Amino acid sequence: MSTDINELAAQVGRALQDNGLLLVTAESCTGGGVAQAITEIAGSTGWFDCGFVSYSNASKEELLEVPAALIAQFGSVSEEVAAAMAQGALANSNAHVAVSTTGIAGPTGAVPGKPVGTVCFGWANGDTVHTERLVFPGDRRAVREQTVIHAMQGLLRFIN
Repeated sequence: MSTDINELAAQVGRALQDNGLLLVTAESCTGGGVAQAITEIAGSTGWFDCGFVSYSNASKEELLEVPAALIAQFGSVSEEVAAAMAQGALANSNAHVAVSTTGIAGPTGAVPGKPVGTVCFGWANGDTVHTERLVFPGDRRAVREQTVIHAMQGLLRFIN
């Protein structure tokens, strides 16, 4: 794990701790990468509750209570599903803040309007949900790393 990611995770940890918040992650395309980055930081037990890796649509529905109709209507890589993942993670944890990632890391999986590198993010606390859709360049590893970084940068903005 790069030093930049470690420093960013430490900043997220400080922000969560300073605000008395617990974090939950709901990850698809990152496969637990955000949770891994967070738990690399000593003391993360004080501000990290748990993480869900919901790679399949079925696991999004079962673990995070994402409605199948939402996935059918918008696709699993959508801001709508990212929002539902974040909200579902909050509902199924003791956390106060959630981050979600769902995307197409490649090299295959592109569909019309969603090229390889498309990632949707969700950040939630209570009734507030922010989402974002970005397209990252590079190979699978680069897309996933950029996604982890952006998820944590978004957390910092969302918390502060």
